[in-house]
Amino acid sequence: MRVAIAGASGRMGRMLIEAALSFPDTAITVAFDRTDSQGFGGDCAAFLGRATGVSVGADMSDLSAADVLIDFTRPEATLAHIESCVAAGVNMVIGTTGIDAAGKRIIEDASKRIAIVFAPNMGVGVNAVFKLLELAGRILREGFDVEIVETHHKHKVDAPSGTALKMGEVIAHARGQVLDEVAVFAREGIVGERPREAIGFASVRGGDVVGDHTVLFAGTGERIEITHKATSRMTYAVGSMRAARFLEGRRSGLFDMFDVLGLN
Repeated sequence: MRVAIAGASGRMGRMLIEAALSFPDTAITVAFDRTDSQGFGGDCAAFLGRATGVSVGADMSDLSAADVLIDFTRPEATLAHIESCVAAGVNMVIGTTGIDAAGKRIIEDASKRIAIVFAPNMGVGVNAVFKLLELAGRILREGFDVEIVETHHKHKVDAPSGTALKMGEVIAHARGQVLDEVAVFAREGIVGERPREAIGFASVRGGDVVGDHTVLFAGTGERIEITHKATSRMTYAVGSMRAARFLEGRRSGLFDMFDVLGLN
């Protein structure tokens, strides 16, 4: 499997490179990043003390040398990369968070011409948690308040995290709700009594936390907490490789990690 890596010099890009190199049947054929990024112009695996012969460049014109692009960059960059992938007929694995409704429509439209796995979290464990939340959302539909608390490193630029929003979407759907209609993202001052149907979010930023998520179902006389803690970005990288493998032989379609893991 021939893999292209976007944002190859970044924290996640390097994890993706390390993960790809751990599979003997996977080859990195394209790596690119901004010209001012650390590692630009050097071998993409130099940080591992290895030589792949693939330099980190800025030119995406050689995308045809890859079967799939794995992208964990920024929304504006990812949406630009989609155009190049469609032109080259290259599939995509998108783990970028913070993409708005208009961007999601662009992804959906592109999936008619290439195959795309788009998920807010590629980790296998957290997707198992999504499935547990689906069940809990149905069982605890009445008499339980839902609050989602997420903690990430100080460099994260979007809030709430894509994973937290996905958790809210899963629970809302299980309860017969639309998340946009019941989500509460901020509380300050005299806010009044908590609406019964609300799904609340709280975001914490600090240090080097990779990603912690806790969903609280608070009822009368009892509380249930479902928590996932990521201690390394490698879980996202390995899940991304699994998603890339899932796309082999597919020419179009929009998929998520439930499809990849057979959870739908």
